[in-house]
Amino acid sequence: MSNIRITKQFSFETGHALYGYDGKCKNVHGHSYKLSVTVIGSPITDRTHVKFGMVIDFSDLKKIVKEEIVDLFDHATVFNQSTPHIELANELQQRGHHVILVNYQPTSENMVTDFADKIKSRLPLGIALHSLKLQETETSFAEWYASDND
Repeated sequence: MSNIRITKQFSFETGHALYGYDGKCKNVHGHSYKLSVTVIGSPITDRTHVKFGMVIDFSDLKKIVKEEIVDLFDHATVFNQSTPHIELANELQQRGHHVILVNYQPTSENMVTDFADKIKSRLPLGIALHSLKLQETETSFAEWYASDND
């Protein structure tokens, strides 16, 4: 049976700041992120299986990505936990804001790598993460491919 790639797209709003950066992105700001998740596998051939003909049910993929990425990152502000932004993060949290502290600089490159790890850990047997595309603006994005990371 052929391997088929299945892609589902997601969107979420997230704020961040890049500590130590030499441009405007050192300031707290936000993006309307678009995330394309592509998995690869063979369609189910068992005619009695409720998901016959599918690689993965789009709703199953949606559940994974929503729980691991979208529900967590949507309308959150992300800061590197080992920068002076931690003081701002603590202040925001005390005021009821949703803050995520990560162990990396929250660039699109690092976020897409983090997302790949989270999604891979939840995929069913026989389904592999093929690629991710995290679009930060209309013209700027980072891509992660399994073939580049084996």
